[in-house]
Amino acid sequence: MKKLKILSISLGISLIFAGCSNSPSSTKIEEKIIVGIDDKFAPMGFRDENNEIVGFDIDYAKAAGEKMGVEMEFLPIDWSSKESELNSGRIDLIWNGYTITDDRKQKVLFTKPYLKNAQVIVTKADSDLTKMNDLSGKVVGVQSLSSALDALNASPIKKEVKTVIEFKDNVLALSDLKIGRIDAVVIDQIVADYYLTSEKNTFEILEDSLAPEEYGIGVKKGNDELLNKLQIALDELNEEGTATEISKKWFGEDRILK
Repeated sequence: MKKLKILSISLGISLIFAGCSNSPSSTKIEEKIIVGIDDKFAPMGFRDENNEIVGFDIDYAKAAGEKMGVEMEFLPIDWSSKESELNSGRIDLIWNGYTITDDRKQKVLFTKPYLKNAQVIVTKADSDLTKMNDLSGKVVGVQSLSSALDALNASPIKKEVKTVIEFKDNVLALSDLKIGRIDAVVIDQIVADYYLTSEKNTFEILEDSLAPEEYGIGVKKGNDELLNKLQIALDELNEEGTATEISKKWFGEDRILK
């Protein structure tokens, strides 16, 4: 009789634990989203003097995370491998001045565009170059596997350029420009504007631009649930004015696409 009672109690406990493990409350909801960034892409995402990751996209992502009830964790990645990082599951989002292109639409899902941008040509402030055609016979730097490189390759001036040097990031390209190793850099206008302000009398932007474009946030194909939740959060930030406040903080004006 005692054995039967013990067996019944043990069976009951087992069923209780089994029931708990299958209950909805035990289903793990993602509480953290990993955001892949280029941490040398000021003012969108970069490291400040305290080595903290800051920037427009950083603040924007954090605000969206609050709306979604999740923590946004920022992971610096090799920007040339961003889609591979996303598809491997190492990151959940590509969010750092990520240009929407037809080619990238084949690889990832995109949110609605949230910022306008253009690819521009930056020279040293004391350079004799004044227009795009002046790049003929010159050495031009650009970030590898970037929309800046795509814009340069699509431009007729590419055939006239002497050499195109690809850099891991824009900081390295601009550093080589400053010391005279290259003659110009093709770069995002938003980034160029930042460096013209932070390093006065160092750089100049040519009047001609290569290509207008828009930034969006990349989500792994098939993860429509995350895409939809993120877009709802972004729309709410836009409607309530939070996105505008973040834009004014980093750009001095409202650049958010409505």
